[in-house]
Amino acid sequence: MPHHAPKGLDRLAFGGDYNPEQWPEEVWAEDVALMREAGVTMVSVGIFSWAVLEPEPGRYDFGWLDRIVALLHEAGIRVDLGTPTASPPAWFYRAHPEALPVTREGMRYEFGSRGAICHSSPAYRTAARAVTGQLARRYGAHPAVAMWHVNNEYGVPVSACYCDTCAAAFREWLAGRYGGVEALNDAWGTAFWSQRYGDFAQINPPRATPTVVNPAQELDYQRFAGAQIRANFTAERDLLHELSPGVPVTTNFMTAPSQCESMDYWAFGSEVDLVTNDHYLITDGRRTHVNLALAADLTRGVAGGAPWLLLEHSTSGVSWQPRNPAKAPGEMARNSLGHVARGSEGAMFFQWRASRRGAEKFHSAMLPHGGTDTRVWREVRALGADLAALGEIRGTRTVADAAVVWDWESWWAQRLEWRPTEDHDARERLDSYYEALYDRHLTVDFVPPTADLTAYPLVVVPALYLASEAAGRNLRAYAEGGGTLVVSYFSGIVDEHDGVHPGAYPGVLRDVLGLTVEEFAPLLPGRHVTLTGPDEAELTGDVWTEFVVPHGAEAVWSYADGPAAGRPAITRHRVGAGTAWYVSTRLDTAALDTVLGLAAADASLPERADLPRDVEVVRRRGEDGREFVFAINHTAAEVKVPLDAPGRELLTGDGVDGRLAVPPGAVRVVRTVS
Repeated sequence: MPHHAPKGLDRLAFGGDYNPEQWPEEVWAEDVALMREAGVTMVSVGIFSWAVLEPEPGRYDFGWLDRIVALLHEAGIRVDLGTPTASPPAWFYRAHPEALPVTREGMRYEFGSRGAICHSSPAYRTAARAVTGQLARRYGAHPAVAMWHVNNEYGVPVSACYCDTCAAAFREWLAGRYGGVEALNDAWGTAFWSQRYGDFAQINPPRATPTVVNPAQELDYQRFAGAQIRANFTAERDLLHELSPGVPVTTNFMTAPSQCESMDYWAFGSEVDLVTNDHYLITDGRRTHVNLALAADLTRGVAGGAPWLLLEHSTSGVSWQPRNPAKAPGEMARNSLGHVARGSEGAMFFQWRASRRGAEKFHSAMLPHGGTDTRVWREVRALGADLAALGEIRGTRTVADAAVVWDWESWWAQRLEWRPTEDHDARERLDSYYEALYDRHLTVDFVPPTADLTAYPLVVVPALYLASEAAGRNLRAYAEGGGTLVVSYFSGIVDEHDGVHPGAYPGVLRDVLGLTVEEFAPLLPGRHVTLTGPDEAELTGDVWTEFVVPHGAEAVWSYADGPAAGRPAITRHRVGAGTAWYVSTRLDTAALDTVLGLAAADASLPERADLPRDVEVVRRRGEDGREFVFAINHTAAEVKVPLDAPGRELLTGDGVDGRLAVPPGAVRVVRTVS
């Protein structure tokens, strides 16, 4: 996909959401002066300003926005200008209460929060285009505007509405997808439970029912809801392209599965001119920097491997989790530069100045409530200087060692009701396999199931319950061509309508894996199974087991106990010039490391035993051959990172030859000389 950098921005992006309308105008000059002191290069403006920009229908007040955009321009700070369509004003809902979304239980939300939008509402679409058009006509050619920022975090907090307007739009969408109602009946399997439809007019959204709703209907409704959101985005985008040519248009994604479950970012990524992402640390007791790396790699995947931009993260604690700890000294820089290492063209924050009022007044900011005599402010200034020193990495791309196949539609399908066990969690498998790859110091590209895989020596499939026939053919061709494939259990099972593929499990993956599965045998809570393997090495699994029957695959580990005792548990199949591994139980990260170590050896990937745990080494490379090595030390001890070539460390200016010393909790970036 094409990559469009922010217009006129010749440095890495550094700044944050700026909400001057929350502050007296006399504060603005101080803000801009402090931005310059911190090295800010771009701020996002106007994202939640609809009620101020259009205080009543058709009456616009741009005076305040004119003044702040001019002030920023005079200071050399680029503007990411928002369309304020994530939060319509009170007057809009008073005139159009039907635009408030309805839950599947029939409750209509009220005004007083954000993101309360029925994305099928004609009134909303008209009003959103109107305010966007006014902004584009006024600022479309303004020299300060670097890019357009449409809406905010689509899909959060409301991704689907179940009102009558949506019902009518859903029927139209289904007619376009299936052509005729009989094709829909066949795809949805409506012969089950006497659900056959005689006409599209008989179909409603999957509202609350006495028991489980047709899973194919649920899955299609999630697709429809995403399509409605994208239609609203593209309506604004196309208007901005028309009225503000040459200025890229984006919206801020939340690609991390820990933060947004409802968007298919493979579908959405191709609609934006520049992929941007928001990411916040989830304090669930796990290593937050691993989740950050996953989110950054996944965002780069959505961008097709091109550079992208971190549009929001936090300087310290957030305000919306049950517990919101502050970041440790140096953690903000590690977080920011971790995103940059994995493809971001800068580091932006929510927000510039901490709000005194509202729901997020305890959320950290670049300029805290305590002002400039604070640790956070001093770290913000230091980060600005570091990013200024890294400007030459712009346009380079992150170099990957392996690929992970991920699919949002498959995740949606697998999370529907009445599965073999509620304890199997696709996101948990994704996190665990990714963590095992991270701990082997392998940089990962995320790819959809039908992507070209030939560049990767190792491809991992942690959870692909829904897999099309095309996906099955693609994975087989990859392995036959010499690749090493690792597949986790409950993958390849159903088609795009949640219908079980004909024949034995695992459906479209039977041939490449060289096996069939007679039956799933999930485990009760607290139960474990022992696996015995090479040299009597034992592994432990839980949650899931299967009755695996090899058809060409060899058993590497077998179940020593449990429902499938004596049967293969982990298999290896030589297929064509490559190898396909299958893991039929849930292994923890340590056990996964053992299996992935063998698969990595098949793929001829080198061991990185010279790197300690929690030390990241990631490379970015330019088309001209320039290479930049990022070394991020999340440990409390100095580490020595071996380098393949000498170079210069960009943050200190020191020459480096052989081994790079990285202090505790620090980041170093070396431009190598080949």
